[in-house]
Amino acid sequence: MSWLALLLVGIGCADLVHSVRPTRFVPGGIAAAVTLGLGLLAGLTGWPDLLAVLVLAAYACAWERVVALGFRAHRAVVPLAMLAAGLVVVVLLSGQAADAAGPYADWLAQADAPVLAGLEPDRALLLAGVLLVQLSTGNVLVRLVLSATGTMRPDAAGGLSGPARTLKGGRLLGPLERLFILGLGLAGNLTAAAIVVAAKGLLRWPELSSPAEQDKVHRLTEYFLVGSFVSWLVPLAGLVLLG
Repeated sequence: MSWLALLLVGIGCADLVHSVRPTRFVPGGIAAAVTLGLGLLAGLTGWPDLLAVLVLAAYACAWERVVALGFRAHRAVVPLAMLAAGLVVVVLLSGQAADAAGPYADWLAQADAPVLAGLEPDRALLLAGVLLVQLSTGNVLVRLVLSATGTMRPDAAGGLSGPARTLKGGRLLGPLERLFILGLGLAGNLTAAAIVVAAKGLLRWPELSSPAEQDKVHRLTEYFLVGSFVSWLVPLAGLVLLG
C-alpha cells in the first residue's frame, strides 16, 4: 500500500504544481523530490523499497511531461495508458512493499489531531495520495478522457454563442465536488452524493438548454455528461483503494 500511496502523491503533486506554475521542469522535479523525500521519511529504505521509491520518483517526474506532450500531440491515450500501467504494476507488487514507518510514523503517532487519531501510517499515506489526486489530477484525467474519446469542447467546436458557449467553473467545481463526494464516502454517507449529482444538473440546466440549435445542445450535453462521470469516478476509485 505504501508504494501505491507514493504513486498517487507523486502524480498529484506534479499536476498540482503544474496548475500553479506550468513551467517545463519545475512540476516534475518537485513531484520527484516530494516522492523521494516522503519515501525516505516513511522508512522505505530497504533495497526493494528504495528501488521502488526511486522508480516512483522518476515516474512522477515523467508523468507531468507525458501529460503535456499528450495534450500537445493530441495523444491523450498515452498518459492514460501510462497511469493504468503504473497502477496495475504497483497493485500487483504491493505485497512486496514494507509498511510505512520511520520519522513519518513517529510524527503520525504524536500528532494531536482528531482526524488522524487511530490511522495506520500506510492508510494515512494512501489517504494523502487520494486527496491530492482529487485536486488538479482529477481535472487532468477529465481532459484526457474527453480528448481521447473525441468529445470536443463546445467553444472549440464553434457555433455556440452567448453565455452558454462554454460551461463555466469546471476547474474549480470539479475538485470541490470530488472532495465532497470523497468526504461523504469516508463518512459512510455515499448515498448523499446523489444530492451533488442532482444539484449539478439543475445548476447546469440553463447552460445546457439555452442555445436554439439542438445538435449543438447535444454536443454541449455530451461534453458535460462525459466530463462529469469521469470526474465522479475519481473519488469513487479513491474510496475503493481506501477500502
